[in-house]
Formats: sequence, C-alpha cells, structure tokens
Amino acid sequence: MSGLLPLLDFAGYVALLLWGVHMVQTGVQRAFGAALSAALGKALGTRLRAFLAGLGITAVLQSSTATGLMITGFAAGGVVSLVPALAAMLGANVGTTLIVQLLSFDLTAAAPILILIGVWMFRRSQPGRSRDLGRVFIGLGLLLMALHLLVELFAPFESAPLLAVILGALGSQPVAAVLIAAALTWAAHSSVAVVVLIMSLVSHGIVEPHVAFALVLGANLGTAVNPMLEGVTGDDPAARRLPLGNLLTRVAGVLVGVILLPWIEPWLSGMASGDSARAVANFHTLFNIVIALVFLPLLTPYAAFLTRWLPKRADPNDPSRPQYLDEWAHDVPAVALGNAARESLRLTDMLQTLLLYARAGFKRDNRHRMVQARQIDTAVDKLENAITTYVATLDHENMTQEDRQRVDSIIAFASNIGHAADIAYHGLLGHVGKLRKQGLALTPEQRDRIDETLAALIANQRQAAALFVNDDVRQARALAGEKSRFRALEAEAADTHLAQIKSGKVESADVGALYLDILRDMKGINSHLIGASAYPLLARHGELLPSRLRDAGN
Repeated sequence: MSGLLPLLDFAGYVALLLWGVHMVQTGVQRAFGAALSAALGKALGTRLRAFLAGLGITAVLQSSTATGLMITGFAAGGVVSLVPALAAMLGANVGTTLIVQLLSFDLTAAAPILILIGVWMFRRSQPGRSRDLGRVFIGLGLLLMALHLLVELFAPFESAPLLAVILGALGSQPVAAVLIAAALTWAAHSSVAVVVLIMSLVSHGIVEPHVAFALVLGANLGTAVNPMLEGVTGDDPAARRLPLGNLLTRVAGVLVGVILLPWIEPWLSGMASGDSARAVANFHTLFNIVIALVFLPLLTPYAAFLTRWLPKRADPNDPSRPQYLDEWAHDVPAVALGNAARESLRLTDMLQTLLLYARAGFKRDNRHRMVQARQIDTAVDKLENAITTYVATLDHENMTQEDRQRVDSIIAFASNIGHAADIAYHGLLGHVGKLRKQGLALTPEQRDRIDETLAALIANQRQAAALFVNDDVRQARALAGEKSRFRALEAEAADTHLAQIKSGKVESADVGALYLDILRDMKGINSHLIGASAYPLLARHGELLPSRLRDAGN
C-alpha cells in the first residue's frame, strides 16, 4: 500500500499539470479563438507569413495540436493551398518550444498570485473575455503548482531500484523511449506538458539526459498524430495530405535525431553548463528549428509529391464537385470566366430542384425528399465557395475592363443564387415540415396562391439564368418588374392576417402567420433572383436609378 500512494500522487500531479495546460488552452481559445482563427486564415498566403502565423498563434494557444487542427480544417476546406499550410505547421511546432523555454525557469512563486488573480477575474466578471482570461491565469497557476509538486515528489524516487531498472532499460533502447513518449503525448494532446514533465524528471536525476532527449523526440512525434486522427473527416485522400505531410516531417526528424543522439547529447549538455533541464528545453527548440530550416525550402516539391501520392477522389455523383472550373485555364481570363459562368448556371439548376421539392411539399407529404434537399443545400454552399475562390484567384492585372465586370457579375450571381437556395431549404422546406409537425392546414385559397406563386418563382429562376447568359435588357426590366408583384402579394396577405386577428379569428392566426412567412420567403428568393442577373445587367446599361427616394428638391 505504501508503494501505491506515491504512484497515485504522481498520477494526480500529472493530471493537474494536464488540466492546467487544458485551462490555458481553452481560456485563450474562448477569449481570442475566433480572432486567432481569422488571423491565421488571412496569414496563410506565402510560406514565410504562414510560418510566422503558425509560430505566433501556437505561442498564444500553447498547443500546436489546436493550431494544427485549425490549419487542417482550412486545408481540407480548400481555403489554403498545401505549401503555406505545411509552412504554418512547421511554425506551430517551433511555437511550442517558446512555451517550453519559458516554463524552464523556476516560476513557482508566481503560482498563488496567478490563481488569486484568475479566481477574482472569473468570479467577478460576466461571461466574456475577462472571465476567459481568468481561466487562463488559473490554468497557469495550476500548471506551475503541479510542476512544483512533481519536483518534490521525485526526490524520494531517485534511489528507487525498480525505477532504476526501467529507466536503465530505456537508456539502451532509445526507440522504445521515443514510442512511449509519443503515445503519452498523443493521449495527453499536449507536447508542452510532456516535455515539461521530462524536464522535471531529468532535473532530479531520475532520467539520464540521453534518455530525456529520446523522450523529447517521442513527444515531437506524438504531437503530429492528433491532427492526423482527429483533423480529417470523410474518405477523400486529399484531406490527409497536410496532416500526413506534417507527420512525415516529424518521422524524418526523429529518425535522424535518434541516430545523432550520441553526439548531440554531450554537446548540448556542455553548452547548458550542467543544467540538464535547460539542455532538454534547448534540444526541443533546436530540433524543431532544424526541421523548419530543412523543410521550408523543400515545401514546393514536397507538396507536389503529397499531391501525386494522395490525389483528390472525384465522385461523379457528387453535385458539389465542380465540373467546369479548369485550373489550367487560369492563364486565359476569358476562358476561365466562361468556365466559372457555366459552373454558376449549375447553381440555378439546384435552386430549381429545391423549389420543386417545396412546391410538391405544400401539396403532399414528401419527407423522403428531405435528405436529397439537404445534400443539394450543402452542395450549393460548397459550389458557391469553389466558384468564388476560382474567380478570386485569377490574375486580375491581365484582365480587361469587361473581364473585371464579368468577375463582379459572376460573384454577384453565385452569391445571390446561394442565398436564394438557403431560403428555399431553410425557409420554404422548413415551413413544409412545420405544417406537418404541428398539424396545421392551409386553406384551399392559400394553397392555390402558394402553388401559383411558386410556379411564377420557378419561371423567374429560369429567366434569371437566361439573363445571365444573353444580356437582354428588355427581359431584365421585365424580371425586375416582378418585384412589385411579390410585394403586393405580401401586403395583401399581411392585411388579411391583420383583419382576421381583429375579427377575433384567433384559431386561424397561427396558420395566417405561417402563410405570411411563406410569402415573405418567396419574395426574398425572388429579390435574390433579380439581384443575381437583372440588376447587374440594368446597372451596366444605366437603367437603374441611384435611389428609390424622391428628390428632396421636387
């Protein structure tokens, strides 16, 4: 029993250390997570900026795993290319070493003060940034306190015979030490906590420096496993390029590090003047800096290798897969814009399908179509993003004025059709589901009016697609005139609904309100259709007034 209590103490202190790191990470993410994610997304342009962004954000988050998961999400969504994403991962790995360097100093005296400040901020502040920063201070205090308790706990273990046997075996098996530390880091989701723990062990002579260096190599390997397992969703091999590329750089560095350990350990230990904990922190920093210096110049061919090895899986039945966005046409803007225009017309076909589902849903039960409707809505969002990204990455300096106008019209068309599809799915089809779930029934007149209006809306959708291609000003004016019809329908329904409430027909108020919401959604879809093609065309031909307001001088 006497031998079990120290093990329980050790496990409890390690858990406290991990929990302190967790509180710091979650506190920073809650306080600045959205801003850090946005800053990271904007910085992923060139490899140097991406490297610095990954380094800085990881130093704030205290977790290369969290940064790696963010970057993996950006890469999987097509927001960032592979080369800057890999550079950001290298920067994130270097960023963790700054935290370890800071924690290598004895800051135990600051732990009670940090906890006091953190508890005061957490208890006195409303939910928000101040409260989250209080969590950060509490986490830092717990982290430093756990390190101090571990230091005191390790003192009696220095002469423990069983521990000496185990660590002696690891001393002659550096690969086993690497694997043990990698597994521990993967389970803890924090290389910082593991490296700091290794520093505490080596500072009290429980672990020899060469074993500690091998454990540090394992911690660097384990931190690359989490993005590989948790940051990839779906079965597309292309989504695994970034986490696998980061893992392979770690594997290569660890292999070389294990081979060079007999020469590296005496050199770094000598430079640290006998401070073994400082030597471990320096080795951790040196390892990641060398990996970054070696791989940064090689990222372009390395990314090309990963792209060939893990090609993007194309599902011919996936509606969100672009069919006309040819990357080879980027050098010829006219051809690329034609491809983007053809792709944009596919959005109108998907919108028409959603409108047909809604029209059928108001007539009969078509719940079996909701799965397809959800897939179409998701496909519209992905395809709209793909079109916008494709057009935005063209060489605008080599475009004519007409090409730039075409870019604006394509982006406006795709955006408006995407918004119309969102209203059709979340609005109209949502109202269909609400009618069925709540057992409400529209009157025959309301059903007929909805059917007629949806038929007109589908006709306007087809007209908008035609206008996007043929630039017919007369048809654009006719489509823009449809706005008054939908406005009149909404006003008529609003007056009828108000009259029913005034007359005491409360039982029909819920149905009347829902009917009014349906008409408003159809009016919104029609407005987006006009904004997609009619208004841009009329604006180019000077057919639009700058404002609907009457001149104050008249």
